[in-house]
Amino acid sequence: MMNLAVLRRIASTVLLAGACAGVLLTGVQQLQVSKIILQAEVYEEAAAAKAHEQAHEQAHAAATAPGAPAQAHEHEHEGEEWEPANGFERTAYTVLANISMAIGFGLFLAAAIVISGRQVTWRSGLLWGVAGYLVFFVAPSLGLPPEVPGTMAAPLHARQLWWVMTAGMTAAGLGLGVYARHWALKLLGVVLLIVPHLIGAPHPAVHGSAAPEELAQAFIHATALANGLFWLTLGGLIGYFYKKFA
Repeated sequence: MMNLAVLRRIASTVLLAGACAGVLLTGVQQLQVSKIILQAEVYEEAAAAKAHEQAHEQAHAAATAPGAPAQAHEHEHEGEEWEPANGFERTAYTVLANISMAIGFGLFLAAAIVISGRQVTWRSGLLWGVAGYLVFFVAPSLGLPPEVPGTMAAPLHARQLWWVMTAGMTAAGLGLGVYARHWALKLLGVVLLIVPHLIGAPHPAVHGSAAPEELAQAFIHATALANGLFWLTLGGLIGYFYKKFA
């Protein structure tokens, strides 16, 4: 069992590394990703307004058609879901979300380092960061690439299940490939890497997006770059602080 000193070491490492990596990710997002999201939201809002207008026109035509029963029409205004305002408020919530996410992923990296039993420095921490990038971003993105607002998608629970399965099998596959000594276990690791993609990610019956294809592709590239920098930073800092607090 891990003693209290080791737990404190892990907690200090993860909190510091997660805070730094989360702030860095927010900065990179503000330079690239957020601008694309704001542009996509313009297309999404325009498409939603057009769909609402068409639905209203169809309802009005049906109500005024010859032979339609006379009835009172009440307009119900549904309360809009709350969301932070653009600018400082939205950025502040993004920072909090990114730091929380970084701390969560940092716990995974720190746990993997402890289980491996190997010494870690900032250099080897970069390799752990690359592993995290492959497990939590690259492998899932092969089936479910990042999507801009307004993109049609499969049901959320189906995507979440596939994402968790893919990340878990990729982590296990990489672990067997690196640490297993017997060839059969290494072969099993390769199989685990392939299985999620043979099953296939869930997709909607009809594909489509309110935003143009060029914007969607730019979002994928920007997100891949931002996540790559995030994972390298998180891995390197965890390696650095973990050794420093030894």
